[in-house]
Amino acid sequence: MAQNDDQSYLMEHLPFTSHMVIGEKARIGLVVLATDYTVEHEFRQIITTPGVDIFAARIANDVTITPDTLAAMGPRITETASIILPDDRLDVLAYGCTSASMVMGEEAVHGYLRAAKPMAALTTPITAAFAAFRTMGAKRIAVLTPYRRDVNAIVYRYITDHGFEVPVFGSFNEDQDPVVASIDADSLTSAIATIKHKAQKDGQAIDMVFVSCTSIRLAEHVAKIEADIGLPVTSSNHAMAWHCLRLAGIDTPMSHHGRLYEMGI
Repeated sequence: MAQNDDQSYLMEHLPFTSHMVIGEKARIGLVVLATDYTVEHEFRQIITTPGVDIFAARIANDVTITPDTLAAMGPRITETASIILPDDRLDVLAYGCTSASMVMGEEAVHGYLRAAKPMAALTTPITAAFAAFRTMGAKRIAVLTPYRRDVNAIVYRYITDHGFEVPVFGSFNEDQDPVVASIDADSLTSAIATIKHKAQKDGQAIDMVFVSCTSIRLAEHVAKIEADIGLPVTSSNHAMAWHCLRLAGIDTPMSHHGRLYEMGI
């Protein structure tokens, strides 16, 4: 027992026991864009298993989404990821920007992440989407994005260069991230129905719908949309949360989140 300056007593080195509860089963690190309203919200809607926890850090980015502003994030990824549980374990580390992952390329983004957490399994929204397509046996993907035309061209080329077909591609052509985060469920549902109808009208079969962008709020509506259109549906956050869980060894089926969540990797 030590005595401090005002003669009161401080009891030190009291005995304690410990039990890890937070992150006991899995620790998922998430690099989130500074402008993003949505990804953490949707991850916490989906990842509710006790002992599976999310630890996020925000990376500086521009409000306006262009190829140049997306690429500019690259050098900041490692530094941002490094402040997530420094010198401690992460099971999975994810970078939360779909379009930037395609502008820079998954290999480059994974390299930035690996430099921060070399032992973690790595993913991005497009890495997760590709894993979802393969898991669902989907080859012909209907794509919906919020992006402007030059970003859409990169997205289309990236997906098709990786062995998938895109028979129909729709966009809201909005380059302001806060506006994208406010697009409502009715607009998304209507847009998905529109691109599906376009594919049918053109005689183009589609296997799955992918809605790109972590700012898009879709995850809670996936199961209903799937029931309405008769096709599997995923989005950037929806696919990436599933991929993070599966990479962390969490294989519990969650059919209320849609067909993908009934599947392993």
